[in-house]
Order: sequence, then structure tokens, then C-alpha cells
Amino acid sequence: MSELSVRNQISERFTYDWISPSLITVILGSIGVLSVATLAQVSFGTYQLTLAEAWRTVLDPNVLFSVRAWETFLLGRSLPKEFSRQTLVVWNIRLPRILVGVLVGANLAVSGAIFQAITRNELASPYILGISQGAGLVIIVVLMFFPAMASVLPILASAGGAVAFVLVYAIAWKDGASPVRLVLAGVIVGTVFGSIQSGLFFFIDDLATVMSARTWMAGSLIGKDWEQVRLALPFTALALGLALLISRQLNVLLLGEDTAKSLGMSIEKVRFGASAIGILCASAAIAVAGLVGFVGLIVPHMVRNLVGSDYKPLLIGCVFVGPALLVGADVGARLALNPTQLPVGVITGLVGGPYFLYLMRQKTNLGEI
Repeated sequence: MSELSVRNQISERFTYDWISPSLITVILGSIGVLSVATLAQVSFGTYQLTLAEAWRTVLDPNVLFSVRAWETFLLGRSLPKEFSRQTLVVWNIRLPRILVGVLVGANLAVSGAIFQAITRNELASPYILGISQGAGLVIIVVLMFFPAMASVLPILASAGGAVAFVLVYAIAWKDGASPVRLVLAGVIVGTVFGSIQSGLFFFIDDLATVMSARTWMAGSLIGKDWEQVRLALPFTALALGLALLISRQLNVLLLGEDTAKSLGMSIEKVRFGASAIGILCASAAIAVAGLVGFVGLIVPHMVRNLVGSDYKPLLIGCVFVGPALLVGADVGARLALNPTQLPVGVITGLVGGPYFLYLMRQKTNLGEI
């Protein structure tokens, strides 16, 4: 065997040694949960379908392989007249809601994982660090006073999230930023921004706008369609791609500042670059679904327990587990009190709160990773 072949085998083994049976199990399990949740979401509602009808409609080749259909979905063109009522219900109403849930779940989970690496704190998440509230404040201002700028909501929300993160870091800094100080600073900034959001409601005269804003603040996938998919998809693809590219740097950050410096890393540049990616992930999710809490906290912790702390498999696991959790929670939110639909943020809060308490009771050194 030639020396070149040996080198290629070593390089390939090094490149793919992060793929483990536990990661494959996580991916397959998440796909299974997401598939079951998708069939339930597609089947049940005012327009009832059997599971077989739902499955056939989702996998209808006349839609899957139709260029005009995908132009309708992804470019916003007029609907083909040959679509049956059943196809319209599934592909134009129910599937977009699922796809938005997939994008939001992946974004929030990856964002939480990034911030946990940056802060070396397993309690960190966009919601707990106040980033969600900062992004949300910008979004609610735009929706109320500048609706024409809705097409760039993720970018504007990212600016709000960035301001919130800088404030959190500035408040927490005292010869460094400890995990506990970051969490406390995040609670402070999130509370202030949340109060401002609540105060803005007094300037809204239209009751329908108030109710819509309340639903948005609770975090909801109700009424989502292809417009939200088109809004979130490009930002999601960019943010998740960048997150995977910096997985090695995130691993180094977990080793501590002294070790990272000894390896030649510019810590502050990497930290703020990673923060920008995490903020973009969170903002893309918040722009289309509102303030969905606890996903960014729960999912990275679950995946870390299953696949370990190496950030490449951890981020890939989050990309699969986040959507499975959020779409499953949305099915529960939709069917729990049928015909009344709860915002999915209510379900994630009911699950996330007890799980957070579980973490507190199980770990004596809760906080630092």
C-alpha cells in the first residue's frame, strides 16, 4: 500500500471519527419522532384525513416533482389550479407550519448550544441570556410601526439580539464573566426588554393587533405559511452552515481561556463571531415564531448527554432533535384542547420548567460545562 493511500485513510478516519452509533441513534430517533408528528399534524383538523390519505398526499409525486408547485411554495407565485382541496390543505396550510417548526427548532437548539460554549455554561440559552427579548423588542416595534420592513425582520432582530448580548456581557463583566453572572445579567436585561414590550401594548388601539402580538410573545406556529418559510430559510441555511464551520473553535473555547490562548486562538474575536452566528440563529426563529422558550436550553443538554461534548456531533444532533421536539410540542399544543389551539411556547414552557428544576436537583455544580 502506498504512502499516499495510508495518508488518505488516516485523513478520512480523522475527518469522520465524530460519527458515532449514539449520534446515528439520535438522528434516526429524531426523524422517527418528526415523521410521526408530521403525520399527526397533517391528518387531524377541521378537514380530517386518514393516516393513509395524509401519507399519500405528502408523498404525492405530482407535487413533489412539480416545478410549478415549488415555484409557488418558494417564490410566492400563484397556486396551480389543478391542485385538489386535499392537496391545498396539506401542502399550503399544514406542511408549511411543520416546516416553520423544523426551522425554528433547529435554530433555537443550535443557538443555545453556541451560547453554552461561549459562556461555558449549560444554563445559557438565547431566552435566558436576554437575546430573545432583545430581538423580540425590535420585531414588535417593526410590526407595530414599520410593517413595510417585514422582509428583513431576521436582520433587524439580529441587531436587537446583538445589543442585548453586549449589554449582558457588559453587566456581567468583572475581571471576567462567570457563568452565574452571565445568567443573572441575562435575567436583568430580559426583564427590562420584556417590560418595554409589554408597555408598547398601551400604544396599540386595534384589539386584533394586541391579540396577535400577545400570541407572538407566547411563541406560536398558528397560521404559519410558506411566507414564513421563505423568510426564515435563507438565514437558517447561512447560520447553521456557519455554526458547523466553527465547531472546532467552540471545542477549544470549552477548554478555558488559558488553554485557548496557548493554542493561539484570538478568544474575543472567536467569541463575538460565534455570538453573531448564535444571534442570527435565534433571530431567524423569533422573527417567524415569536418567543419560544426553553428549546435552546433543553435540546443541547439532552444531546450532550447522548453524544458527548464534541461540538460537531453536538450541533448536528441539535439540528435533528430541535425540530423533533418543537414539532412534537406543536402537535400537542394543537390537539390538547381541540378545537382551541395553544401557542407552542406554552407547551415548551410547561416541559422546560420542570426539566430546568430537574437539572438543579441532579447537579451540584450546575452551570459550568
